[in-house]
Amino acid sequence: MMPLWIKVLCLCLMLAGVETLHGIARTVFVVPRLGNKRARQYSVISGALLAFAVCYVMIPWLGVHDGCHLILIGLMLAAFMALFDIVPARVVMKMKWRSIINDFNPAEGNYLIFGLIFPVFIPYAVMKLKGLS
Repeated sequence: MMPLWIKVLCLCLMLAGVETLHGIARTVFVVPRLGNKRARQYSVISGALLAFAVCYVMIPWLGVHDGCHLILIGLMLAAFMALFDIVPARVVMKMKWRSIINDFNPAEGNYLIFGLIFPVFIPYAVMKLKGLS
């Protein structure tokens, strides 16, 4: 039997892969039509829906039914996705910290922070929706 931490890591990597493809699709198909800022704002919604879809399939596989543990898994997902946003921006794209932090600032019209809050509750919501928690 696979340990839970490996299953959670698989879920994190699956979400990261889906969000990467989502970002590529946004850049190729949506940015030319709506502009970068508007495309990024809308992509928070589509990204959250994609994250929910991935979790809907994968969360039951984890075998966790306790609400507190599901929220803890959600916190791990959010932390992983935050790092997945921050580390490449800083290391690969050489963005300044001010720019990175601005991506999370709703006052500046950037809603990425909401895309990181939502995953905290997805595992619990999925298990409730499926009647398994």
